[in-house]
Formats: sequence, structure tokens, C-alpha cells
Amino acid sequence: MDLIDDPDPGINHPEFSVSEISGAIKRVIEGEFSHVRIKGEIGRVSFPRSGHVYLDLKDERAVLSAVIWKGVATHLQVRPEEGLEVVATGRITTFGGQSKYQLVIEDLKPAGVGALMAMLEKRKAMLAAEGLFDASRKKSIPFLPEVIGVVTSPSGAVIRDILHRLRDRFPRKVLIWPVAVQGDKCAPEVARAIAGLNALTAGGTVPRPDVLIVARGGGSLEDLWGFNEEIVARAAASSDIPLISAVGHETDTTLIDFVSDLRAPTPTAAAELAVPVRHELAATLNEYGARMARALSTTLERRRQRVEDLSRALPKPEALFAYERQKLDHLSESLPKALMTRIQKSRMQLSDVGAVLRPSMAQSKYQRAKDQFGQLWPRLPKALHRSSVHHRADFEKLSRRFVSNLVTRKVRESQEAFEQSARSLRRAAGMDMSKRQDQLAALERLRETLGYKATLNRGYAVVRSGDQVVTSLKDAKSADALEIEFRDGRFDLSGKPRPSGKPKGGGSSEQGSLF
Repeated sequence: MDLIDDPDPGINHPEFSVSEISGAIKRVIEGEFSHVRIKGEIGRVSFPRSGHVYLDLKDERAVLSAVIWKGVATHLQVRPEEGLEVVATGRITTFGGQSKYQLVIEDLKPAGVGALMAMLEKRKAMLAAEGLFDASRKKSIPFLPEVIGVVTSPSGAVIRDILHRLRDRFPRKVLIWPVAVQGDKCAPEVARAIAGLNALTAGGTVPRPDVLIVARGGGSLEDLWGFNEEIVARAAASSDIPLISAVGHETDTTLIDFVSDLRAPTPTAAAELAVPVRHELAATLNEYGARMARALSTTLERRRQRVEDLSRALPKPEALFAYERQKLDHLSESLPKALMTRIQKSRMQLSDVGAVLRPSMAQSKYQRAKDQFGQLWPRLPKALHRSSVHHRADFEKLSRRFVSNLVTRKVRESQEAFEQSARSLRRAAGMDMSKRQDQLAALERLRETLGYKATLNRGYAVVRSGDQVVTSLKDAKSADALEIEFRDGRFDLSGKPRPSGKPKGGGSSEQGSLF
């Protein structure tokens, strides 16, 4: 029998509202499944702007909706990715708004090493596609860095091994940035350390490292997982300082090894790659010095032998100057004879000239010159006078041309230029004076507008008590005497009017209480 069509009046059937039955189901499910661990593959994943994460857990036969609240999602060690097999820990609850149940995840871990390796390979392929592993991006490690930055745990054996190895090989300044090398804090702290060391300025209080070492001892895949996180790989790829990765043992490989500029199999090996051996350098320098000395000695000996060989091919100095010396001896023997011959020849020429030269000849030449001078002397004044008259006439002619043409025109042009400048100056002075008068008039109008005198003309008044302006009824009641200023004068409430002017006591005429 259908109870709805023909209900039995003797049976009491309870009635539930939608909210009541939804709440009852919620309590039952949360009571039975308050803490569960579910293994499955992540299907659809959604990251809305609210910060929550919505995803599906599925296997070959069913799908379970799940949610990770924002506070939990920020602390997850594993980022949810589609296709990743995980173990989710949380509680089953219902969502009455859509009549469905869902898993509220409180912890999320990969389901074994296989899942981690699959996620690692997927992340590795993504970073490789972006070119972060390209050899062209690798920077060379400096041969002898001044400061070495080490990112590792300050309490482990790794930092002691690095410092000990550096001290044995070549002591350098070491700047340690302590980080967690395992767990949830590992990846963000390592990324911040790399960025922080790169942010240091050269020559600052804290020296900027020339090379970085990111180191950690060996461990399982889960222990080393922080160095497989994407933020660590991107921080290492973005480092401007050359970076050496030394994570785990020689067989361990993490993402930071692919993006670093150089991978060391162990932390100790990283210290060896960072600096050379000082004793080997000293030995090498000594060897280079010895080789240079030997090469220099060999070169000098070879050149000395070459000079000796060339000197044997040259003639002797005595042979070089023998001919010239013989020639000099021959000339020195011929010189006295040549001098005697020259003296005799000159003496004969002097005798010939002396025979021709007589005192009467010199006296006759003197007398002719004297007569010629006596003839020219009287003519000299007339010649000078004619020359001076000619030059004076030329000078007067030039002076007349100079005064009438050049000076007059120059004076006239200067006068016209002066008059034009004077007119321009008077015009500019008039315009400036008019402008200043307009500004002064505008300021005077503004002063009149802003002053309280204009307000008195509109029917207001100022109340004073002595030197003080009264602005309230309370002050007016407590005042001993009051004075009111109107437009055309002041009135003392004692009955004595005062002319308008400066307030009693020297107060400013621009202040008052208007009413």
C-alpha cells in the first residue's frame, strides 16, 4: 500500500527539512570517517584566486572530490599535479549546497618512490624545455675566488668538511647562509639564500661572494626532495654568481645539479673545485720561474755565440783604418810644401797690386768726390721744400675726404641708433610701469575684499573687551567692559562712542568677532 496516497492515521511519520536531513547525513559521515588515508591518482586540479585547491582523487572505478584549504595548501611539501599518485590524509565531509561528499585534505604525500620519480621526470622535462639546462647558460667558475658563499646546514658535517678542505687547499673568506636541508622549510630557505647572496653589493659591509656552493650530505629521495623543487631550480638558474651544486653522494642527482654551473659529486669535492691547491700553485710558479731563468740563460748564450760568429766574419780594426791612416800620412808630408807654395804666390800678387797703387791716385779720387758734394749741397733745401709741399697737399686732400665722408656718416648713423634705442627703452618702461600699476590695483582690490572692513559695510560688527576679541556669549558675560565697532565708528557700552581706527591696545584691525 502506498503510504503517501493512503497514509495510516495511526502511525506518526516524522518530517525533516532539507537542512535537517543534510546536517544529519553530515554528522554521520564525519563521525564515521573523521580521519582517513586514501591512495589514488590526482585527476582534475583547480587553483582559484582564493588560495584553496580543488581536485579529484580517482582510481579505475570511482572518483572522489577533495579540497585543500588555503592554510594547508601553503605548507604542503608536494604541489598537486594531474596524474600524480598520492596518499591523502584528511576527513570525509559533505557539502550540502550541492548534495555531495568530499575529502578535506590535511596532508598530501606521493605514493612511494615511483610517484616521486614520475613527478621529478615531468618537472625535469618542463625546465629543460625552458632552456634552463642549456650549456650556453653555464658560467665559468673563477680560478681563485676571494669570497665563497656556502648555503647549507650550519650544524652538519658538510660545513665542517668544506671549511676543512678549503683550509687545507687555499684558505679563503667563507660566508655561510644557514638553511634547512630537509623537510618543508628546505626549498623556500635555499631559494631565499641564493637570492639573498646575489643581492649583496660588492664592496659592502657584508662582502658579495665570487662563487656559491649549495651543499648537503647524502640521503633518500624524500630527504633530498627539497632540492628537486621548482623554486630552488629557478633560483639557481637566476643566480648571477657562479654556483656549484654538491647535494648528496655521487650517485644522487637532483634538479639543482642540472641548472647549476658546475656539479660536484660530494661537498668535499665542491670545495676542491672552488679553489686550487696553494702548494701546487707555489710549485708551479717556482717551476715557471726556473723555466723562465733557463730560457733566458739559453737565449743569452745563443745570442752571445751569434755575436762571436759574426765578429769572426768582420775584418780587424787595424785593417779597416790602415788605408785611411796611410792616406793621412801622405797628406801630412805634402802639407808644408803646399803651404810654402801658397805663401809665395800670395806675396807675388801683393807686389803686383802695390806697384799699381800710388798716393796721388787716392788723392785725386777724394778731390772728385768733394767737388761733387759741393755741387749737390746748395740744391738740397729746395728739393726738401718741394717734397714737403707735395706731401702736405696730398695729406690735406685725404683729410678732407675723411672728414666729409666717413666721420659725418658714422656720427649720423650713431645718432639714429641712439634715438631708436631711447624710443624702445621709453616704450618698454611705459609698458612695465602700466603692468605694475595694474598688479598694484588688483592687489589693493584683493586686500579690500579680504579685509574685515568690507564685512562691516554689510552690517556686521566687531565686539572687543579691552585688547581681546569676544567670540562667545560666555566671554561677553564675564567681560568687565565691552566695545562694539561699526562701519562708521566704535561704541563703548558705557555710552562713549569712539571714532573708527586702530583698536585700543594696539590690536590688529584685521581681527574681530562679526555679528
